[in-house]
Amino acid sequence: MGVSGQSATTRIGLAEIARLAEVSEATVSRVINRRPGVSTKTRATVERAMAELNMTRPTEGEMVLAIVPELSNDVFTRLAEQIEAELSPFGLHTLVCAALPGSSKERDFAAATVGVGIAGAIFLSASNTLSRGDHSAQQMLRDRRVPFVNVNGGAGGIPAATFSTNDWRAAELAIDHLTALGHRRIGMLAGPPGNLLADRRIEGFFAALRKHGLDDENALLERQLFTVDGGRRGGDLLIDRGATAIVAASDRMALGAVNAAFRRGMSVPGDLSVVGYDDSPMLDLTAPPLTTVRQPTERLAQHAAQALHVLISGNHVNEDEVLIDPELRIRSSTGGWAEKPRKRQKPQARP
Repeated sequence: MGVSGQSATTRIGLAEIARLAEVSEATVSRVINRRPGVSTKTRATVERAMAELNMTRPTEGEMVLAIVPELSNDVFTRLAEQIEAELSPFGLHTLVCAALPGSSKERDFAAATVGVGIAGAIFLSASNTLSRGDHSAQQMLRDRRVPFVNVNGGAGGIPAATFSTNDWRAAELAIDHLTALGHRRIGMLAGPPGNLLADRRIEGFFAALRKHGLDDENALLERQLFTVDGGRRGGDLLIDRGATAIVAASDRMALGAVNAAFRRGMSVPGDLSVVGYDDSPMLDLTAPPLTTVRQPTERLAQHAAQALHVLISGNHVNEDEVLIDPELRIRSSTGGWAEKPRKRQKPQARP
């Protein structure tokens, strides 16, 4: 027996489900039509009642494609989990796929899932972070009238609701903290060229230096991959150029810079202060615990999931980019600095 539509048979179906689940018919209708206003526990009770009565509804349109650049990075895993939690009350579920930004996998995943009837898609720091990336997946979804939203960067001018961490503010928070500690030779480890988020953090870095009256003409800037090795290489270069503090564009890069200092016999934060970006869950356990700028993942997930649900429901959302401020988490990798000579060892050979 079906449960959708407005026929007399449907009304009987709704009444049976409501009686078994001990809820109102209006609640059953909200569950069936994936409307908000129903708790997760109540929704599960209604779903069980439907199963006991052998009543089904079409499954097409329940799945949301979530594309991330990788799953080994805690911040992307956390974002995907939080989006799933936000979508679940609407009866929607996420299918998480990892696709290296700039590869053809995004379009492949989008094409395959559109064929089975996804409800929508979310791009989480994927090709939407590239200024000149391949945005054919987003264009295909738009052409097929499948709603999608972006997290952390738009998609090459293709209109879509976008929710991003305010990366200009992220750089400013780090510089404000380090200058208050007395640092004046502050270096930045940024991501590779062509990455929209890296470019924004660099702009914020320069603006913050100027705000504090620091010379940005010979700014200590290195662009590397968002990896530990990239942070180690860039850290070595910045230390050689006299940086007393480093602002990194990811926690992995920051830990690489810490390692570069340790290999020279330097202490952190005694000889070098380091600030990361993301706030990975294990940072309290690093040695030293890493000061970092925390991405507002909960708010990003909430905004993105709610906007996508509105689109799936056939309503309009604003397609301007919404910037959400991060926060600074101060731990033990940053400390005060007074101008003083310091002895640096040459980098040790890597085994």
